[in-house]
Amino acid sequence: MKRLFDDDSEETTTFVKMKPGARERSLLRKASNVKPTKKTSYEGSSAVQRWLKQQAYDSEPEAEQRQEPSFQPTFLSGRRDAPWILSSLTPLYDQKLITDIVSEVSSGKEATVFCCTAHPDTDYEFLAAKIYRPRMFRSLRNDAIYRYSRVQRDEEGQAEHGNSRRGSAATRKTERGRAAQVASWIEYEYQTQRIMYEHGANVPRPLAQIGNAVLMEYIGTEDQPAPRLSDVILEQEEIQPLFECILHNIELALIHGRIHGDLSEYNILYREGKVTLIDFAQAVDPYHNSDVFSLLVRDVERVCQYFAHYKQFNHDARTFARQIWTRQMGPVPEDV
Repeated sequence: MKRLFDDDSEETTTFVKMKPGARERSLLRKASNVKPTKKTSYEGSSAVQRWLKQQAYDSEPEAEQRQEPSFQPTFLSGRRDAPWILSSLTPLYDQKLITDIVSEVSSGKEATVFCCTAHPDTDYEFLAAKIYRPRMFRSLRNDAIYRYSRVQRDEEGQAEHGNSRRGSAATRKTERGRAAQVASWIEYEYQTQRIMYEHGANVPRPLAQIGNAVLMEYIGTEDQPAPRLSDVILEQEEIQPLFECILHNIELALIHGRIHGDLSEYNILYREGKVTLIDFAQAVDPYHNSDVFSLLVRDVERVCQYFAHYKQFNHDARTFARQIWTRQMGPVPEDV
């Protein structure tokens, strides 16, 4: 990558060439101290807190292991959502996976990601903790193609196909059913990432999933998380190798029964000439529903659209998607 900001001293870190505004947005997020109007949050509801306590109880260490001081990260001081974050991350602290919160990496409608200091036993310096916001499940994807293309869990924790005629607890509007839906959705993302990592994909190594928190390898440095692909400008010699690497990961996922389902330059990280795929919340299993070919096409199209911004780079996304599907799954569904 090219160096930016010529006025920086030689001792400073080499900067990634980022698109105009990307660095400024990052700095503004860190510098903002504006406190939002206090209001009752969905995260603070009694139902959500009961669910979190149950998840923490299920993963609670033995009494003799509970010798560490209570988890009180100074980073959360003054934050309105501090109780919610604390209740989500304390089980990871109790399990001796993290020791502190360093910074907020990113925040969206579905989840917030924090950079945490890793416990020495993990052999990592930093880890990324992704905390889901339960309110997202009020508008959880109801598209048939998603519901019918993954395994969910009923109230007893038993595997249940998305189109079960007997009416999954994960789709009912009961408190217990919603809890099952939340747990099932998060567990599915964690297991997808685990499968991908174990088979050599370019994804962060997942370490644990407790309640609504997923702990994984952190990509970046303490001061600068790895930027999204959408925020960097690639060198000419990087374009083709990175494009091929991403397509390889798409095919590798399909080989092991997964389609990302929401892949784009916004959930691919770039660091030191390498890419890392993230955010598998919408992943589906092609063996449960062959109609997901359209999702594979969309993933490939978005990747091709990003790389098409670079001159002399133009590929037929649908052809790539058909080739990948045919090699691993057989005839394309629409051709049968």
